[in-house]
Amino acid sequence: MPAPDSYDAVIVGGGHNGLVAAAYLARAGQSVLVLERLATTGGAAVSTRPFAGTDARLSRYSYLVSLLPSKIVRDLGLDFAVRKRTVSSYTPTVRGGRATGLLVGAGRTRESFAALTGSDREYTAWQRFYGMTRQVAERVFPTLTEPLPDRAALRDRIGDPEAWRTLFEEPLGVAVERNFTDDLVRGVVLTDALIGTFADAHDPSLIQNRCFLYHVIGGSTGDWDVPVGGMGALTDALARAAREAGAEIRVRHEAVRIETDGRRAEITVRSAGGEQVVAARTVLVNASPQALAGLLGEEPPAPAEGAQLKVNMLLTRLPRLKDRSVDPREAFAGTFHIAEGYGQLADAYRDAAAGRLPAAPPSEIYCHSLTDPSILGPDLAARGYQTLTLFGLHTPARLFAADNAATRAELLAATLAQLDAHLDEPVTDCLARDANGEPCIEAKTPLDLERELRLPGGHIFHRDLAFPYATGSTGRWGVETPHANVLLCGAGAVRGGGVSGVPGHNAAMAALGR
Repeated sequence: MPAPDSYDAVIVGGGHNGLVAAAYLARAGQSVLVLERLATTGGAAVSTRPFAGTDARLSRYSYLVSLLPSKIVRDLGLDFAVRKRTVSSYTPTVRGGRATGLLVGAGRTRESFAALTGSDREYTAWQRFYGMTRQVAERVFPTLTEPLPDRAALRDRIGDPEAWRTLFEEPLGVAVERNFTDDLVRGVVLTDALIGTFADAHDPSLIQNRCFLYHVIGGSTGDWDVPVGGMGALTDALARAAREAGAEIRVRHEAVRIETDGRRAEITVRSAGGEQVVAARTVLVNASPQALAGLLGEEPPAPAEGAQLKVNMLLTRLPRLKDRSVDPREAFAGTFHIAEGYGQLADAYRDAAAGRLPAAPPSEIYCHSLTDPSILGPDLAARGYQTLTLFGLHTPARLFAADNAATRAELLAATLAQLDAHLDEPVTDCLARDANGEPCIEAKTPLDLERELRLPGGHIFHRDLAFPYATGSTGRWGVETPHANVLLCGAGAVRGGGVSGVPGHNAAMAALGR
């Protein structure tokens, strides 16, 4: 029987982290094979045309960029750029029977705070709180592509005991309530702790703190930027970089088993041609910890559970707002918060934890095409079409188990109703129609994401996020496993989650360090 093809490194999974690892290893002179079970690379970081006959290329799953280090873009020579949003966020509400809202950005933040709250107190607290997170970001973000610091070293690097206590030791709800008094302002702050994470503000596990930390440290600023050309532009650039460096990428090739003695591994691969075995000195697995355990024939870790609704829309125009002080092009350019007051978020969590859909589902929306119209065909752009991306919170996978389709429809209707409460016209009146006459809107529940992308429980981070410091079992880079030549380079690695490329970079560094 002939010996299997042999490589320095085999990468299981062609998502963005796997492609980052492939590009680094190939540029270092290693022979690299990437195995991807789907027809295209990119994983959750892809752009597609989801609506038949419409020339709109949407970031279908992941959609904004904050955690991708510019170091990776420079190191790999990527033809990829991001663009700043002119507005950070807009949150509509009703005060004294009048439609109003909080606009952060566009040079109007202080004015908007004063109009909403009647004083400068909340604005001053906002500036102080986010000045603190900015300093933490400047100190922590550069460490993401270095060997893991231990807890004490990271605390010393931050050098601010109050900031350390706020973010790393006490539930975030304590700091939110200590610093802010307005319910709406408190809710806007808390949302960054809940995106992709199902938790209460006072959860003693601090899972909400970990989520918040990763949402405010990106790029050393905490800014969330728009990928020019859509998220697929990043993964297309990464695939080009990997191939140009010499990596081989095989799509529709699924790894189904890994056997290793710690020095050499054999990977069984299934494709249309049957099964074959390839060998490697190192295997980098760009998949969930559960998938890794399955490949190795080991007991999987505790199951993860996603808790979000993802909705993509194509509109013929942006809807009019009840708050006439804000132009829709401003309101939707940043993050448009819906039903995300502090009390509303707590109520939604209690509803979902009790096994029912939130009565007022919280969500947030942004319009990619306002910042980057290149994702629209010239005809759609000229006619004023726009895209909307909605991300719903506090909808754990367990709520969809009995009837995913029916629950999805019920949740989508309730979520859009919460948006419509702040509009002068139903958002559905603004939806474009596809070539079949169907409205251009699609929704994905955690169970949909599990089926389509094999995200365990639909969890967008593969598992609960971890603080970015070493513990007894994390290894030097946070990608190590009990097998010396098997590394985890997906979102489930320490310092994984989001579109960052960090686990891919760190797994490549660990592999080269061997």
